[in-house]
Amino acid sequence: MVAPLWDATADSNVICGSKTKMAIQKEIFNMGVPWESGYGYSQAVKVKDTIYVSGQVDHDENGKILYPGDMEAQMRQAYVNVERCLAHFGASMDNVVDEILFVVDMDSAMKARGRLKTEVFGQSILPAATIVQIQRLALPGFMVEIRIIARV
Repeated sequence: MVAPLWDATADSNVICGSKTKMAIQKEIFNMGVPWESGYGYSQAVKVKDTIYVSGQVDHDENGKILYPGDMEAQMRQAYVNVERCLAHFGASMDNVVDEILFVVDMDSAMKARGRLKTEVFGQSILPAATIVQIQRLALPGFMVEIRIIARV
């Protein structure tokens, strides 16, 4: 009998050649939007005390874009979706240690982020942050996508 190269079961042994490694335990959160299964990913994954939040965009609970053409409103809604992911694990924006913003218009994104920082993070210590301008996001109409790492 040939041993499997990979076993995706959490807390099981993974056999790779002659080495045995322990699989990590993951807890996931999904919102049920169409692209989760279509593209194939989780909205957020928690491993031990770290929460990895996939890039969040402007959408409601059904996946509908709410604010086409409005960078600040899209960014605000993306942060609402980040908060929803974090809340599933009992965390909040106070737990965020790193964020990456992918934007299609750097000038409007810098202005929007500057205006939203206190609304989003309050008076807490701001996280490490990176902002990158890209040509386009996954779906036409998306202007900003925010990826987060938080610790609990």
